[in-house]
Amino acid sequence: MLSLPIGRLVAACSRRAILVLLLFAVLVGGALAVSMRRLDVTTDTSTMFSAKLPWKTRSDTLARLFPQQQDQLVAVIDADLPEEAQETARALAAQLRQDGAHFLSVNVPQQNPYLVDHGLLFLDPKNLQTVLDSTVTAQPFLGGLAADPSGRGLFDALSLIALGVAQGQADLKGFRPALEAFAATLEQAAGGQAQPLSWERMLSGSLADLGGQYVFVVTQPRLDYGSFQPGGAATEAMQRAIAGLEFVRSGHARVHLTGDVQINDEEFATVAQGMVAGLVGSLLLVTLWLFLAVRTWRIIVPIVITLVSGLMLTTGFAALAVGTLNLISVAFAILFVGIAVDFAIQFSVRFRAQRLPDGSVPPVQSALEQTGVETGHQILVAAMATMAGFLAFTPTAFVGVAQLGLIAGFGMVIAFLCTVTLLPALLRLFRPAPTHRATGFAFARPMDRALRARRVPVLSVFVFLAVLGAALSPMLSFDADPLHTKNPHSEGMLTLKLLMRDPQSSPYDAQVLVGSLAQAQALAARLSRLPLVDDAMWLGSLVPEDQTAKLAMIQDAASILLPTLVVPNPAPAPDAAALRRSAAKAAHALGGVLDKLPADDPLRRIQAALARLAQAPDGQIMAADRALVRFLPGQLDLLRRMLLAQKVGIGDIPPSIRQDYLLPDGRALVSVHPRAGMDSDAALRRYVAQIRSVAPDAGGNAIDIVESATTMVHAFVFAALSAIVMIAAILLVALRRLLDMALVLAPLLLSALMTVVVVVLLPEQLNFANIIALPLLLGVGVSFNIYFVMNWRAGVRSPLSSPTARAVLFSALTTGTAFGSLAASHHPGTASMGRLLLLSLACTLLATLVFVPALLPKRVIDER
Repeated sequence: MLSLPIGRLVAACSRRAILVLLLFAVLVGGALAVSMRRLDVTTDTSTMFSAKLPWKTRSDTLARLFPQQQDQLVAVIDADLPEEAQETARALAAQLRQDGAHFLSVNVPQQNPYLVDHGLLFLDPKNLQTVLDSTVTAQPFLGGLAADPSGRGLFDALSLIALGVAQGQADLKGFRPALEAFAATLEQAAGGQAQPLSWERMLSGSLADLGGQYVFVVTQPRLDYGSFQPGGAATEAMQRAIAGLEFVRSGHARVHLTGDVQINDEEFATVAQGMVAGLVGSLLLVTLWLFLAVRTWRIIVPIVITLVSGLMLTTGFAALAVGTLNLISVAFAILFVGIAVDFAIQFSVRFRAQRLPDGSVPPVQSALEQTGVETGHQILVAAMATMAGFLAFTPTAFVGVAQLGLIAGFGMVIAFLCTVTLLPALLRLFRPAPTHRATGFAFARPMDRALRARRVPVLSVFVFLAVLGAALSPMLSFDADPLHTKNPHSEGMLTLKLLMRDPQSSPYDAQVLVGSLAQAQALAARLSRLPLVDDAMWLGSLVPEDQTAKLAMIQDAASILLPTLVVPNPAPAPDAAALRRSAAKAAHALGGVLDKLPADDPLRRIQAALARLAQAPDGQIMAADRALVRFLPGQLDLLRRMLLAQKVGIGDIPPSIRQDYLLPDGRALVSVHPRAGMDSDAALRRYVAQIRSVAPDAGGNAIDIVESATTMVHAFVFAALSAIVMIAAILLVALRRLLDMALVLAPLLLSALMTVVVVVLLPEQLNFANIIALPLLLGVGVSFNIYFVMNWRAGVRSPLSSPTARAVLFSALTTGTAFGSLAASHHPGTASMGRLLLLSLACTLLATLVFVPALLPKRVIDER
């Protein structure tokens, strides 16, 4: 048996306490030095899965071939006027392009010259005809503005409108919305509150919003994956630039940040939010449980030192074995502390319970030696079984948990060694006396007897729960979408939800790489016909359709408009006096036709405002001039450019757009966007299934989400089955009886099935974050059950009133307190992890403290 060698080791370490302490000081110092030098943490989520997985290979290939589509930080601009949004985007992009220290690339997709110059060709024929008709009708008005793009020219044009009304030749019904907007702006200017006028809406009406409500500035920031917020520096630089923008300062434009960089950075910030307060509260409660468990600081301090030392040594092992931790493997500290504290509490409580044959309290050294004999082999078996449970995850393709399993698995060996070497040495130095009082739960003796007397109905209830758990297991669902584990109230997520209404900006896109443009065209046509696909874009999608007919319409309008829009020498800017004269003239002209206007005609409001402006001081009327025509020259220039549109083909698409769809070797990309409603796991899976029915080799975000979930589920199923087999083998070797092995495994499986019942009935959704609770359930469950079964083998008669039950309860409370701090997190994923850990721990504790005592077979000594 191992009990005697472990007992001798405990005795030797306690006798040479100073030497052991010095040895551990050197080891911990070395581990700390190695950790500081070699251990790193990456927040790059692409390292979570094995690169050998087919879907991951495709994903990595797409990322390598189209790097401009990865790691984006996007400014989403919403403004009162379309021109204000566009001007804000131009100004922001100009500033960011000068900041090479933080940004690799900056792009404003909606302002690409190719898309702007051929904007009319992308309209459908009906909308195009509407735009051209209204523009041609306004030709006299626009011609005057082109010759004099100022408030003076505008007021003079209004005089022409008055003339048309007087002659009965002005049909203004189609321009009423524009005139209403102009009247409102003019009234503000006359009141001394001049606001810019949207000429895009004046000329295009509701069609001005066809391009979408938002303007995007898409950037690729320089990322520091050694930081928990890799894009933090770039985000701060962008926010500084945004704060200085004119329309942002005035409140006319609003800029929101999103993109995978922003969302991931916010996630890490949310995880950290409240962490200090939660950690302090958790430590206070843990200290309380330790005090209630062992009742003296002379034991609490050695336990804490042992835990910290073991954690430092495990961290050093991680530095040597892994080097770079990922966002899942960093959780090894939680697993280590959660289980190592159980080892330390078990040893310490059993130490305090030692008695000599006459019932007196033994000396500290004798108590430590006897505790090593009684408890050391139990802790060893628990550590080895828990290690097996963790190591079962290492062969899986889920690299994040594979790393976690490797570190936590060997951490269990370190925890055991610290418990039987460092802890006895510290206890010898702190010299706590074994207590005269019973260290078990005396009040639990009636419960022991009741469970033994009613073991059949008690076991029947648990059998029912196990069957129910097995029946409900198919109802377990895994939420594959990592967006659902993020803070829905963060800026990045709120902005993303707004953008998800537009399929083009949906995060659930998919990509297919094919050999040529011809194949891309054929595939896009097939994909576009799928029920859940909104569109399938390829390079040819950026070539307007029906160009011949549309160009004929545009050229007809251009023959009328361009001669008056192209003015070599526009009139110079007017002064205040000229503006007042022009305003007075227009007010007089409109005043002469008021009797011909309906009572609610906006021209009446315009006439009144002009009359007031004609009396305004210089500063006010000059401000009105700037506001009224600020965006006019740009709009006139845009109109001239679009009227000069020519027929284009794929060869005319500029490299800045071409690179998103075509590689130098001729391979082409098809980008697929879903219809609305992809925010549920079932809908996302149907969408992906439809795409893969046509394109089995598709990649992209939607594919990655579904495939990564499948990989994770397979990894956990494989690891769970492997862990059970390995744990069973270890228990069989250690306990040497099939019955005893079954007595340990049965409550472990029961606690898992009870957890299923609770998760399904609450319900609590399994996701990327909380699935980490499953390996911990194996580790804690095995430890608790082994102690009870091995005590039963040793002849303990009343398990619930024994020191082991006390140690198990307070170990569970200590571990549960740490999990509770996670459940209170502001981060939804972390909070769900904490909740599931608490639920699984509660089920494990119930199985250990109720099911196991009822399950243990009766012995002759139990009848005494």
